Amino acid sequence: MGKRSEIPVFIFFAVLLPAIMATSCNKDDENNEVDVGYVNIVINPNSTEYLELNTVGGWLYLIANPPSRGVIVYRLSQDEFKAYERTPPHKPDECCRDGICTRLIVDFPFVEDTCLSQDFQILDGSPIAPATRSLIQYRTFYDGSVLRITN
Repeated sequence: MGKRSEIPVFIFFAVLLPAIMATSCNKDDENNEVDVGYVNIVINPNSTEYLELNTVGGWLYLIANPPSRGVIVYRLSQDEFKAYERTPPHKPDECCRDGICTRLIVDFPFVEDTCLSQDFQILDGSPIAPATRSLIQYRTFYDGSVLRITN
């Protein structure tokens, strides 16, 4: 009687448990966070150095410390800015060659992942099908002269 009850338990541990473990350990990029490191950028968007941001609807790329691939800054209104990570939010390392990886690019009014052919709205970072994840967005604080971008 003791041996019969041990057989189903043995089958569970020998056959089913490894299959369950393999499924649960199969990491999907949808559930993983993209590591962008620490971002803390301070600029004066009204200066001639950032001429592209002097008007509503203007945008530009900023350099950030690795592992970030840079930041897209967009002036949504006179007093509001949007800032997005240039690392793709889905499968960010899909198109890495020789240590150089793709970055998101602006094709106004969209942001494009040229590797996976996915587009996003620059107004709010929302995905456009077939993309399913929104852009990685940074906090922006603007006091009328200084813009701070942080995560």
